[in-house]
Amino acid sequence: MPITEQISSKLSQLPHKPGVYLMKDRFGTVIYAGKARDLRKRVSQYFHPSRRMGWDLKFNALVEAIHDFDVHVVRSEPEALLLEGKLIKEFHPRYNVSFRDDKRFLLLKVNLNDPIPRFTLTRLKTDDGARYFGPFASSGALRRTLNLVRHKFNLRGCRPLTPNETDYKHCLYAHLKVCTAPCIGNVTRAQYLMQVLAGCYFLDGQSREMKEQLEAEMQKAAAAQDFEKAAQLRDMLFDLRRTTQKTEKFERIPYKLPVAADPDKDLAELGKVLGLPAPPQRIEGFDISNISGTFAVASMVSFKSGRPDRTNYRRFKMKTVVGQDDFASMAETVRRRYTRMKAETASGQTGKWSIVPDLILIDGGKGQLNAACEELNGLGLSNLPAVGLAKEFEEIYRPGESEPLRLSDDSGTLKLLQRVRDESHRFANTYNAQLRLKRISESILDEFPNIGDRRKAALLKKFGSIQRMRTATAEQIAAVPGFGGKAAGELKAFLEARSTHEEPALEKAGEDTPKPEI
Repeated sequence: MPITEQISSKLSQLPHKPGVYLMKDRFGTVIYAGKARDLRKRVSQYFHPSRRMGWDLKFNALVEAIHDFDVHVVRSEPEALLLEGKLIKEFHPRYNVSFRDDKRFLLLKVNLNDPIPRFTLTRLKTDDGARYFGPFASSGALRRTLNLVRHKFNLRGCRPLTPNETDYKHCLYAHLKVCTAPCIGNVTRAQYLMQVLAGCYFLDGQSREMKEQLEAEMQKAAAAQDFEKAAQLRDMLFDLRRTTQKTEKFERIPYKLPVAADPDKDLAELGKVLGLPAPPQRIEGFDISNISGTFAVASMVSFKSGRPDRTNYRRFKMKTVVGQDDFASMAETVRRRYTRMKAETASGQTGKWSIVPDLILIDGGKGQLNAACEELNGLGLSNLPAVGLAKEFEEIYRPGESEPLRLSDDSGTLKLLQRVRDESHRFANTYNAQLRLKRISESILDEFPNIGDRRKAALLKKFGSIQRMRTATAEQIAAVPGFGGKAAGELKAFLEARSTHEEPALEKAGEDTPKPEI
């Protein structure tokens, strides 16, 4: 692939610093995200003709598709790794395989409201009143450092939420004098809480004294030619430095849609192609998102003069559709959107729903378009132009036309419709993911020791939600199959130890609210 003047200029300005690079195609879509110890050396390798013979088919296709790139400079390699994972989850580049699933870097968590707080590992951060440390780029270094912290501050590592004398009898942490055994009253809860807080300060970066001590012991062992011990101390010191190294907390990088070079020209061409009386200055795009029929949601994005008008984005949760039925979901969404438009227009209001679009774009083919048009006809809005854009062959479907319209790949009209379609798809998927993340917060039961899927399902079937379970009595919990009086009391204490604002409530079904980008 010949290097363009724009790419050549960017390459010459790249710094010899660690960071992350984003490769983009001609539509401005991120197609690959990578990390680098030296940005200038790493990114330049993509454009060396001498390396082309060693490329495989996938890498060849990636390089051929690169039209532009962006870089983000960071302070260290671990920061580059963390940022790379975050950006892959945000943009889902098609040439990245790693990190595209839901796996996240490890966090360290401690809930000071627990009867006897303990440090645990987690990959999901929720609003549960607990303190979180991380994320950490190296899970191995984190686990070894956590073991070091437990030994230094005499903290427990057992699983029970509230350990008792029975747990103490077979607890190695207590018998090896690692833990101060607050479970049998060796220390009070207040005294043990001071140990936990000391561990928190240590993990916050107050570990210089420990590092100096380990370094002195390492040098002493080396001087005594006890090289095995010196190597162990060296590894401990390396893990400690790696875990307690300060890393920048990366905020969400704003999502930028590619902007056409001449949107006015594209709109004029679109108006002619579709036979509209004027260029469609206001376009509204719709898409449906669900996972096997669950969390069925829809999005409506609004473009004004060829550019996103995010203040007029809307999102919907399905009220009437059961299961996976994209046609019915599209019909319900269109009906609700334009019923509100008619109601506000009829009342003379100028509200958030009263805007009349010049063109409606449906993500899908004939089926989705026909479902939308039937609803528009039923509302007496058959005058509103509507088209469908099917992704497989990028075909444009029009009402009453049996054959789809196909435009060339470099057509400004097609690119404009693709931008609207892709943005509606992104916005719908973002809402779907947000709802799934909220539902995950209800799996707080997974943190309760020794609870299996069967007992968890029985609890949720009985009470319906964590909030209702929290207000139940121990006797009511004990009535659930699989729970006795002791387990019910422990679960009651476990739930009470969590703050009341822990689980963000799902939005009421059918709530249509204007939302900015998430």
